Amino acid sequence: MSLETSFERLTLDLADPFTISRGTQETAENVLVRISDGEHEGIGAAAPSEHYGETATTVEAVLPDLLAVVEEVGDPHALDRIEREMKARVRDNPAARVAVSIALHDLAAKRLDVPLHRYWGLDPEATPATSFTIGLDSTERMREKTESAVEAGHSVLKVKLGTDRDREIVDTIRDVAPDVHLRVDANEAWTPHEALDNIDALADFDVEFVEQPVPAENGSGLEYVHERSPLPIAADESCVTLADIPHVAERADIANIKLMKCGGLREAKRMIHAARAHGLAVMCGCMIESNAAIAAACQLAPLLDYADLDGSLLLADDPYEGVPIKGGEIDLRGVERSGTAARALD
Repeated sequence: MSLETSFERLTLDLADPFTISRGTQETAENVLVRISDGEHEGIGAAAPSEHYGETATTVEAVLPDLLAVVEEVGDPHALDRIEREMKARVRDNPAARVAVSIALHDLAAKRLDVPLHRYWGLDPEATPATSFTIGLDSTERMREKTESAVEAGHSVLKVKLGTDRDREIVDTIRDVAPDVHLRVDANEAWTPHEALDNIDALADFDVEFVEQPVPAENGSGLEYVHERSPLPIAADESCVTLADIPHVAERADIANIKLMKCGGLREAKRMIHAARAHGLAVMCGCMIESNAAIAAACQLAPLLDYADLDGSLLLADDPYEGVPIKGGEIDLRGVERSGTAARALD
């Protein structure tokens, strides 16, 4: 079979500047991948993160080698073989590899005329609501963002922390949204002792769990916090690849798996099953991504305990639509299109 491949860079404006403890961004650089068999076209996208050593430029640099593998194999259903050979050819650059993986899965499921979750045999009824993220800002602006999120029907909020006013922020969020499920994410900003002090205070605000309280390189610090924390701990920056799962199981309660970190949809599924085998709950997170990528992550929702798949909801405009998300509810039952459900808007 002959497959045609191409890619292009997308610069996506955010609805609001998005700030975490490491910095602020106003645009997101994604790289779109297309793979066609002449009748059907699969699409995927990379949302690279400099924190993990990738940029849109590095993605564009390695995609010709990755897409050469696809063309050489020539079979979009040979997913294991292609992902294995891509990793052998380009070992790093997981966002680039997963863009190809998403496009291949999209194409394979379209050829069978089924949504991707049905291709995998998953239950569309069993999907957790995604959180909606409130980025760091002035306390008043965070209040306004929270009010807007609640008005939009979001029942789960994730609040970015890592400032000298974290308790004031959480108090403000709770004042606006007393009934939502509330999660917090420090993005590695605290020392272990700061983390425990902050977590003790957060416990009074009915916080569901705390994500990545300490730097990823401080594994013993994360374990120290986990052993003493009154709240569950989720590992994000500490949980990058399949090999991290056994270590995370000793240091956290929840593994946050992201497609852009692990490099492939099949690898993400392996991480989910490994996490379950190690007694971890599972969350799937995202970067700031177009629906060309988010739609694929949403197809994993029936395998998750928690979802943090709001990346496309943070964009001012997305040239692609994907799985319906209304008020945070991931509606796979509402998916009528085959593949990942991503489609270019007219």
